[in-house]
Amino acid sequence: MFLKYKVDIPVVPGKLVRKNRGGHTYIEYEYDRIYDPVKQYTYPKRASIGRVDPEDPTRMTPNENFLKYFPDAEIPEEIDRSDRSPYLNIGTYVVLHKLIQDCKLKEILDEYMDEKDTGFLLDLACYSIIEENNAGQYYPDYAYEHALFTADMKIYTDSKVSDFLHGLKPEQSIGFLNSWNKSKNKRQKIYLSYDSTNKNCQAGDIDLVEYGNAKVDAGLPIFNYSVACDSANRIPLFYELYPGSLNEVSQLICMIDKAQRYGYRNIGFILDRGYFSKKNLAYMDQNGYSFLIMVKGMKDFIRGIIEENQGSFENSRGKYVDRYDVYGTTVKRFLCEGDTKKRNFHIYYSDGKAYSEKQETKQRIRRLKKYLDSCVGKECVPFGPEIGKYFHLNYEKDGKTLKLAEENTSAVEKELSLAGYFAIVSSDNMTAREAIELYKSRDASEKLFRSDKSYLGNKSMRVHSDEALSSKVFIQFIALILRSRIYTALKEKSEKMLKKPNYLTVPAALKELEKIVMIRQLDGVYRLDHAVTATQKIILDAFGLNEGNVRYQAKEIGNVLQNQ
Repeated sequence: MFLKYKVDIPVVPGKLVRKNRGGHTYIEYEYDRIYDPVKQYTYPKRASIGRVDPEDPTRMTPNENFLKYFPDAEIPEEIDRSDRSPYLNIGTYVVLHKLIQDCKLKEILDEYMDEKDTGFLLDLACYSIIEENNAGQYYPDYAYEHALFTADMKIYTDSKVSDFLHGLKPEQSIGFLNSWNKSKNKRQKIYLSYDSTNKNCQAGDIDLVEYGNAKVDAGLPIFNYSVACDSANRIPLFYELYPGSLNEVSQLICMIDKAQRYGYRNIGFILDRGYFSKKNLAYMDQNGYSFLIMVKGMKDFIRGIIEENQGSFENSRGKYVDRYDVYGTTVKRFLCEGDTKKRNFHIYYSDGKAYSEKQETKQRIRRLKKYLDSCVGKECVPFGPEIGKYFHLNYEKDGKTLKLAEENTSAVEKELSLAGYFAIVSSDNMTAREAIELYKSRDASEKLFRSDKSYLGNKSMRVHSDEALSSKVFIQFIALILRSRIYTALKEKSEKMLKKPNYLTVPAALKELEKIVMIRQLDGVYRLDHAVTATQKIILDAFGLNEGNVRYQAKEIGNVLQNQ
């Protein structure tokens, strides 16, 4: 792949060869020689490193091999601005420009870096949102056809991206997080939704990368990444990077300490079932923080509470939560041995969940029975606990050959009777309706992690140093803030409409906005190509924008590019 800039042809006497192919002249570099003892002849090994500029025979357009064999060569930071697409996408730029202003992201970033670096960082964040990619080598292709936040809309090369990632300092990201959280209203109680993920990485020189409990185990070392989000406003507040060998349960205490340092006092935590531990709950009590947490699995003490309350609320309209199609009730119990105060156990029942869980249980029993029938008359290794739970096993006199497998009907019936139930525990007094609405608000953080890997291109970080990893995660966090605002605005717009259109999802809306383009006309000036469509107007309205805003931004962009 040829790069989007030109360099001087290197001076290495006897190592370069020019070859003509297809009307172009290519430069080949001799990187080795192999001697054939049979033929007593030395064969040169060459690789193409670029294509000669037809207007200047002393310069060439390099390819990736050039960077490999000449890593110290002087590379331009930016691409010739005349090398810009005649079709310029501006729709997403208009929306992102508005969100950046609303969040005051540029103002905060300008406190800790030069204005040109702020613009470039925002462009890298927007690139990951729009292109769903974080690979620096493809950034010039994005910049080629998009309006940019970088000063004068300069198009930087992929080598500039690499230098930028290595040049960002920890105090810049730390300073941003301090200012970002300082600006938040801490008088009213907020609930923080906290979740974590891990990412596989093969780079051996990154200190955070260690073998640990990967959620998707690819047999590779990992690092962990977590985000705390204001669940009511769906705004990411801060993030953490920590070694791959640490589990999320132990890391929670560090996150609580960090929340204190940011000045959050009147807060509660909405946590996934993975954080359920006596130590974590005691630490939150100790610091005066409330919590709402899903109970991990169908634990025995939860089974007991459900059995106590079965039949008392499952069909009561007064206990029905229409929004989530569940019935709920609340009882007070001690959560664990040694607990000093009773907690609120919110027990729920869902008809839909009951049906699917019953079907799943019956299918599982059917598969196990089929497997056991195939084992009858054979010597069998000891079966697992699941088979022992659901089946009575009879063996021949040798104690090894399976004679008969009978279903433990009482155990199966017990399992079926508990289908559709689940529980949430809260430290604050609240109704079952309030608890589930609050817990469901944590969907924001779950969608953040889903968008991080699926829609921001961050499934793989593509870095080989601690500095670049830290910088990329910082840029990723800025992208998460912006994408979260896009998601929230589109969701609120969709909920106000009688018919839910399919273009108010984030990917669909961005795709539609990308159709708003400017065209470079014969006089070299970029102008808006066509009027905004009805669909695009609805999407823009979700962000408080209209066609007039698009025309204004188009004029501003045209002026910037015309003055270059």
